[in-house]
Amino acid sequence: MEMTKDIDLSVKLGDITLQNPVIPASGCFGYGYEMNDYYPIDILGSVSIKGTTKSPRFGNPLPRVAECSAGLINSVGLQNPGINAVIERELPRLREVFHQPIVANISGFSIEEYVECCAKITSQPQIGLIELNVSCPNVHGGGMSFGTDPEVLHSLVKEVKKVCTVPLFVKLTPNVTDITAMAEAAVKGGADGLCLINTLLGMRIDVKTGYPVIANVMGGFSGPAIFPIALRMVYQVRKAFSDLPIIGCGGISSASDAVEMMLAGANAVEVGSANLVDPYACKTIIEQLPEAIKNSALRK
Repeated sequence: MEMTKDIDLSVKLGDITLQNPVIPASGCFGYGYEMNDYYPIDILGSVSIKGTTKSPRFGNPLPRVAECSAGLINSVGLQNPGINAVIERELPRLREVFHQPIVANISGFSIEEYVECCAKITSQPQIGLIELNVSCPNVHGGGMSFGTDPEVLHSLVKEVKKVCTVPLFVKLTPNVTDITAMAEAAVKGGADGLCLINTLLGMRIDVKTGYPVIANVMGGFSGPAIFPIALRMVYQVRKAFSDLPIIGCGGISSASDAVEMMLAGANAVEVGSANLVDPYACKTIIEQLPEAIKNSALRK
């Protein structure tokens, strides 16, 4: 990959080094290998694979997606083939075209499920780090998201950490009053790093029918509109934890956005909804990043 002279794009996330800080976000890039038809995905810093659960999931009823003026709302419902199929089928396919460390996004509906999935995937040689999606409802805790209760989050991370042989990052939900309190709970539980933010909660209504556009009524709001919120939260968490590895995520759609997120305190960035609008989004950001860095305060 060509880059502007004397600009090194490599970044460290704990014990692993990425060739550049650009990572397609989970849920917006499938299991990665599908995108290799568009460009050689080996140029990416990493790939955060689709959120994976213990058992196969068909997902939520249709319609699942609603467009917005500056983003979109989705309620896919973690559709995936289950952890065993991911290990046996999806990872080998990705290995054929991608030779960088992989981010395994793991979801669950109980602490036991999270632990089982993480224990299985952490032993796969191509997995560079685990990204714990804590926006799922806790079925044993009244349905409240794991990521909105500091005590529950601490307990979850503590148990998962026991089985991890790779760095454990926690992807925090923004649907909380104090993001730094949740970050502290994750770190005290043993998190090696954080990814923030996950989607906000939103909805759309069809004005002709009066009914919600999405069958599940509400869903995760993502896209450029949430970028200032993500930026603020990354900044707040960086102020609270000066040395903690952080992946910034939320509304990034350009090299300039990526630089701005890193100026807020992120070590690397994830690009989500932009991939759904333009499959070449990550490639373009990587190509334009050296020049964007050169012309920014990040260069100093």
